[in-house]
Amino acid sequence: MICPFPAGGGTDFIARLAAKHLSDRLGQQVYVENRGGANGAIGLQALMQSDPDGYTIAAISDGPIVANPALYEKLAYQPLRDFIPVAMMIRFPSMLIAHPAVGIRNVAELIAFAKAKPGALTYSSGGTGNFSHLGLELLALQTGIKLLHVPYRGVGPATMALIGGDVQLMYNNVATALEHVRGGKAVPVAVGEPARLPALPDIPAVAETVPGFEMSAWVAIFVPAKTPKDVVARLSKEVASLLRDPEVVKIFTEQQIIAFYKDPDDLTQYIKAELEKWDRVIKTAGIKGD
Repeated sequence: MICPFPAGGGTDFIARLAAKHLSDRLGQQVYVENRGGANGAIGLQALMQSDPDGYTIAAISDGPIVANPALYEKLAYQPLRDFIPVAMMIRFPSMLIAHPAVGIRNVAELIAFAKAKPGALTYSSGGTGNFSHLGLELLALQTGIKLLHVPYRGVGPATMALIGGDVQLMYNNVATALEHVRGGKAVPVAVGEPARLPALPDIPAVAETVPGFEMSAWVAIFVPAKTPKDVVARLSKEVASLLRDPEVVKIFTEQQIIAFYKDPDDLTQYIKAELEKWDRVIKTAGIKGD
């Protein structure tokens, strides 16, 4: 199982969890191979060049699939030409947080501040094209505000920049953000899910102020194009099964992760919509991949 990002990140965590449970269900040892670089593109090229026999699969997050095609003028792969979507696994719920000194407590206050002082609000991200970058670009596009992007080499350093007061805003995953919210080092502005999270009923959704806003990182299983249909169907079925496993459900609950299964057909349609969405955001904002 190729993971197109280094060990220790969110995609790697899901890949290793899936590999463990797929090994049990398939009767074949599944091991994770991390091939990071170029915002996931190196790992996807490796998958594209693999034999389409079902013995090389990948756990891939949203960025390399739906953002890279708009970020890079020259990309070695095309998502729906070179890969077959097997199964969506999860969504990482996201949260918009602010440094306490800024005085922003909700989305309406953020918009008012940004409109009064265009470009004065700064936000950190884990790098150009990362979900933490695109989440705030989507908000800026939908509300007509201007924010100043400060990219870092990874979500970890970007989070520390917010905590240290070097920037004022950040779009982060809920699990990471909550740690700092509970410690009083960050203010929870809103979550990026379409509605409030059941576990966090007091934190509003961005969509309550900005109708239609939705932004969460996700992870899905893919195989090379031309992989036999029966292999794809079997893999998808086993992914659906592992997402119902009590051990997995417990881990997801503890880590604020949402099981989000989609079969190959539904996942393909979802990716088509996501490609259109992020192409519009990236090109409107004039974002170029590093």
